[in-house]
Amino acid sequence: MQRLVVITGLSGSGKSLAVRCFEDMGYFCVDNLPVALIPPFCELIQRGSEQIPRAALVVDVREGRFLDAFPETLAQLRRREVPVSVVFFECSDEVLKRRFSETRRPHPMAGAQEPLEAGIRRERQALARLREMADRIVDTSAFTAHQLRAFLSKTFGPATARDGLVVHVLSFGFKYGVPAEADLVFDVRFLPNPYFVDELRSADGTHPEVARFLDRSAEKHTFMGHVRALLDFLLPLYTAEGKSYLTVSLGCTGGKHRSVALAEELAGALRAAGRAVTVTHRDLGRE
Repeated sequence: MQRLVVITGLSGSGKSLAVRCFEDMGYFCVDNLPVALIPPFCELIQRGSEQIPRAALVVDVREGRFLDAFPETLAQLRRREVPVSVVFFECSDEVLKRRFSETRRPHPMAGAQEPLEAGIRRERQALARLREMADRIVDTSAFTAHQLRAFLSKTFGPATARDGLVVHVLSFGFKYGVPAEADLVFDVRFLPNPYFVDELRSADGTHPEVARFLDRSAEKHTFMGHVRALLDFLLPLYTAEGKSYLTVSLGCTGGKHRSVALAEELAGALRAAGRAVTVTHRDLGRE
C-alpha cells in the first residue's frame, strides 16, 4: 500500500465531496468504517491478491463512543508502518450554517429543538482530539466545489503518493485571519504595496508587472533567500520525521498582491528543486 488517507472533520465541511474526489483518483474508499475494523481492513489489503495501492477511509462523529479508540488505532497502524495520514476538514461556523440551510439537512449533533450552532459547537468539541492528531487541516470556508476538487487532486493525486513530503504554499490576507492549517507563517507586509500604485491596483500577484514591481525591492530578494535557506534546512528533517504535508503560508494585508506573487515564486523554486508542491491563493477572489 502506497497511501492510506483517513478523512475526518466537521459535518458540512466537504468530506462527502472529498470521498468522491478520492474515488475519481483511483483510491479504494470506505465511508464510516468502524474504527475497530481499520487494522483488519489494512491487513486484508496488504495480504490480498488484488493490488490496492491507495485507500481512503472516513471517520467522523457517526462512530459515536467508538471514536475514542481511534488514537490507539492510529498509533497501532504507524507501529506497523502503514503509510497513513489523517486529513481534517473544517469550516467557519457562518459557512457551515449557510450550507446546512441550503441543503436543509439536519446536523447530526443538533437536537430537534436546538439551534444549529449548538450542534456545530458540540461536534467541534467531540472532534478536538482528532484535529490535534491530524497531519493536515483543510479549511474549506473559501473553497468552491470545483476549487476543492482541484486542490485535492493536486495534493493527493497518484503522482504525489510517491513523493513523500508534499509542500503546500498558501497565500492569504491577514485582514481575513491566519490560516488554521498553516505550519509556517511568513508576514510579507514589510514589502512595498502594489495596491498603492494606480496601474497595479486592479491586478494581482500573478500578473508579471506586479512581480517586476516587487523585484525592485532589495529586501524582497533578501527575504526570499532566507525563506529558501530555512526550507532547505527544514524539509529534509520533516521528511525524516515522517511528516507527509507541510503548509507554508505567506500573508500580506489583503492577500491579493505581495503574498500571491511571493507564493508563486516560492512554489516555482521548490518545484525546480524537485519538490512536490501545491499552491492555493486563499483570499485572491475576495473584494
